[in-house]
Amino acid sequence: MKINTLRSILLTTIFFLPNILLAQKADLKSQIESITKQIDGVKGVAIMDLQSKEMTILNAEHKFPMLSSFKFPIAMAVLDQVDKGKLSLTQKYHLTKEDVQLKTHSPIRDKYPAGNVDLTIADLLTNMVSLSDNIACDILFKLAGGTKPVQDYVHSLGVKDIAIVANEEQMGQDWNVQYTNWCKPGAMLQLLDIFYKGKNLSKTSHDFLSKIMIDGPTGLNRIKGQLPKDAVVAHKTGTSGTNDKGVMAAVNDVGIVKMPNGKSFAIVLFISNSTADLKATELVMAQVSKAAYDHYAAK
Repeated sequence: MKINTLRSILLTTIFFLPNILLAQKADLKSQIESITKQIDGVKGVAIMDLQSKEMTILNAEHKFPMLSSFKFPIAMAVLDQVDKGKLSLTQKYHLTKEDVQLKTHSPIRDKYPAGNVDLTIADLLTNMVSLSDNIACDILFKLAGGTKPVQDYVHSLGVKDIAIVANEEQMGQDWNVQYTNWCKPGAMLQLLDIFYKGKNLSKTSHDFLSKIMIDGPTGLNRIKGQLPKDAVVAHKTGTSGTNDKGVMAAVNDVGIVKMPNGKSFAIVLFISNSTADLKATELVMAQVSKAAYDHYAAK
């Protein structure tokens, strides 16, 4: 009798568990769809449990403009060259007056308006990733050989649905150029998963990039907005300006969330061509992130 009861329980568990997991996944996607309906525009969301590899993706085939979230793959490409001995974190770059002429977001230019200072590649990476410095970004593009080697590196990892073809200066010259640096949500998710595994960069490079992604003060109301204080978030934001029709090309945040229970998930939030104000957009992003967090915390 006991054996038959045990067998019955086991068979019931085997039959119902996959259905329960599918229902949970469907529930998360329906929550995301409901949350993102609060604002207009095109919403791209991709979430992955980095242990089980369970994925939830919204608008999988849309090509979203990355804006400064492309600084995450740029940093990976530069650090790959560091690992191969082509560059060094301690290598110095002399910042000139010409370098700081670009009218764009740049804490480096604000600090050194006349240039004439030596910065290491580690300094440039920290400013580009943590502070989203656009001048540092274009200098690193130059040191890496341009946009093509960066794109080629990302494609060599098997991440194909991404295009990195224009630098910050070029994006600042024409509204439409920012759309040429695009990524599908699943591709960025794939890149985050590759980074999380830590196999394509040395441990030193991986830990360095993780730290500057965690330490950055930008976008605190996005992925991190409603998460518990003890959640560790390594992320990179991206934000466009607003055109004369009140449209923002992109408000983005991509990253990895480490939960207190030891689990981690990757999350990609792309909001494109929305007329919602930044506060409303960031609130939606924070709510999606919290829904993902709660989903994995409950499992």
